[in-house]
Amino acid sequence: MSILSAQQFLFDFFEPLPVVVEVSDAPLSSDAGLLPIRQFDERIGLTQQFAAALNDPRTPAFTEHSFLEMVRMRIYGILADYEDQNDHDTLRTDSIFKLIAGRSPQADDLASQPTLSRFENAIDIPSLKRLRDVFIDQFIASFATPPLHLTFDVDAVDDPAHGAQQLVLFHGYFEQYQYFPLIITCADNDQVVMISLRHGTAHAALGADDDIEYLVGRLRQVWPDVHIHVRGDAGCGVPWMYDVCERLVIDYTFGLAANAVLQRETEDLLAEAVGRFEQTRQPQRLFTGFWYQAGTWSAPRWVIAKVEAHAPGTNRRFIVSNRLGARAWLEPTYDDYARRGESENRNKELKRDLAMDRLSDHRFKANYFRLYLHATALNLIVRLRREIADPPPLETPIPVEALSGPERQRYQRLRRQRDPLGEGQPWTWRTLLIKVAASVVVSTRRVLVRLSGSWPHFRYFRQVSAHVQARPAVAHFWTG
Repeated sequence: MSILSAQQFLFDFFEPLPVVVEVSDAPLSSDAGLLPIRQFDERIGLTQQFAAALNDPRTPAFTEHSFLEMVRMRIYGILADYEDQNDHDTLRTDSIFKLIAGRSPQADDLASQPTLSRFENAIDIPSLKRLRDVFIDQFIASFATPPLHLTFDVDAVDDPAHGAQQLVLFHGYFEQYQYFPLIITCADNDQVVMISLRHGTAHAALGADDDIEYLVGRLRQVWPDVHIHVRGDAGCGVPWMYDVCERLVIDYTFGLAANAVLQRETEDLLAEAVGRFEQTRQPQRLFTGFWYQAGTWSAPRWVIAKVEAHAPGTNRRFIVSNRLGARAWLEPTYDDYARRGESENRNKELKRDLAMDRLSDHRFKANYFRLYLHATALNLIVRLRREIADPPPLETPIPVEALSGPERQRYQRLRRQRDPLGEGQPWTWRTLLIKVAASVVVSTRRVLVRLSGSWPHFRYFRQVSAHVQARPAVAHFWTG
């Protein structure tokens, strides 16, 4: 027995017996729940393809830590709530992290913080462009059959920064120093499809037209008949976004900021809603549609207005859309736009659960690469949770998408209770799956990972592990 393992700590708060804590010399880890996620990653080839896109300028003969190893260290560290490079000065000796990175638990330690810092700062612009294609390739490969319809949500996300990083600027609206990333997610499978880092005072729609054009071009190479719909809030509802969507022949629905002309156009509808509320004391929600052309627009476009009157007061919102049926189905068109709020939950997961604001490298390109690392960690969880999701059956023949109001809320509440991983955000996955203690023993025949038999969440580990073991590997990737 080593001197370390002989150490004991005595606590007397439990009156019947003393509580003795003894240090074990067995190789232990607190993150064994990463193993089935790593197996899933092996099946879909995500981190392997990610690392293969990076240009490694080092001399192979003097290379100790591969880019693939360091990519996996960082991505799985982010998943397990170790978002900083400094965390890996400890994790580099962890048996589970060695396994995940492709090393034996008995092998030399993984990369240190200075090595990881040099790695991130070595990423060049061509590598970042290839990563853009990796995300689209993985998105395409995630569909077993060609989709008939795809909806993409475009969002600008404030990303507060806490230092003197390149291109961090003060944004007056958010009242903070920040970056201003642009994220495109797919409403059909929740994946981050494109992501870009922008300076802190960028316009919300800066570069969004170029990203949409590139994405649509890539998708139509493999799915020429797919119907594409793009949604965005008022920050993205600008003339150049309308123009690119119309030129590419894709549908769009964007928020539209209120102005005096739009308010005058809806005064009668607002008065009607207020009158109905005063008579019934029930919340009122009315819609109208009309053609409208702002001074900066190249042509008139169809605008839908929603007017509400209820106890807290009144509310008016506007959207502009070229969707088929938008002129006949005002409320369904607006409600479909409002469902983009679900895609905003991906942004919340990226910011809150996966610490997207840890863009603390000095160089802009290094932070751009970090943004890709965080988005890849989210996509791993998103793809796995959709595959293992087990939603409860509906009590009515109505599809889930058609539910509204209390019925939809009731079903979502039941689903969260019955399917915590399928509905779970990254923090839920950490609590129920990732954060579990284990001992790791290496023999000549195998690597044995022992979990506690009393772990209350073992059923989730078994569920996910059974799925990824049975899942076939991706035979090939789509290429642009």
